Amino acid sequence: MISTIEELVATAEKRGCKVSILVKELEAKSTGRSVEELFKCMKSYFEVMREAANRGVTNEIRSISGITGGEGRKMWNAAERALSGSTLAKAAARAMAVANVNASMGKIVAAPTAGSCGILPGAVLTIGEKLSKTDEEIVDSLFTAAEVGRIIALNATIAGAEGGCQAECGAASAMAAAAVVELAGGSPRQVAHAVAIALKAVMGLVCDPVAGLVEVPCIKRNAMGAVQAILAADMAIAGIESVIPADEVISAMKEVGRMMPDRLKETAMGGVAATPTGKKLSEKI
Repeated sequence: MISTIEELVATAEKRGCKVSILVKELEAKSTGRSVEELFKCMKSYFEVMREAANRGVTNEIRSISGITGGEGRKMWNAAERALSGSTLAKAAARAMAVANVNASMGKIVAAPTAGSCGILPGAVLTIGEKLSKTDEEIVDSLFTAAEVGRIIALNATIAGAEGGCQAECGAASAMAAAAVVELAGGSPRQVAHAVAIALKAVMGLVCDPVAGLVEVPCIKRNAMGAVQAILAADMAIAGIESVIPADEVISAMKEVGRMMPDRLKETAMGGVAATPTGKKLSEKI
């Protein structure tokens, strides 16, 4: 299997194909499953993502703890008058909507984790809609996202407890940026630049869930992650390159995670979790 972003890009360039085509073929070869079977499985994940997003933007879903709820729906209702523009606002709304569903113990796809579950669907559903892409095209882009996530997990981590939120929301944003580049017709090389740009944007981001729940500040970070993914994709497609290669950014993220104290890695002992309000909410829950 491919082990680096550079190897992924170089192989796709040599083949003259999209990253998703290469990924499907490699996955079929390694698992013994047909490309058709893999696509059907990925499409089922996509349907779960879409259902969660739709549910969250049309209903004011409250979390089990009661400390969050309705963020996705509120942003969706304000999207057309948003200062950031309706595309970014809708992506943010869908991202929070999926995170709302997760906080209410609803069905989501951990992409790559439950705490960052809204970023990928928020970005690809919105850009897919904007570009009038078919479900099949969006599902294909998820293979590109998945391979990026696998490579990050292989060479660094996707766990907040190990690397901070840069590993969770950061990885999800990089995955979403890769998928968006492909949806927009970008090249494999541009996919790599978008991955690097997205990861660098959150380098060092701590994991500080209030009361140990992936609600505060996680739900709003999902919104930011989806928006950052789209902007990273825009930069890459515009021809802006990451000076630091994606694989080196991934390695740097791993090292930063190692240097973080445990208090900043999902223990709810630092960051906003350790603020007076954070502590009060923790005691209340």
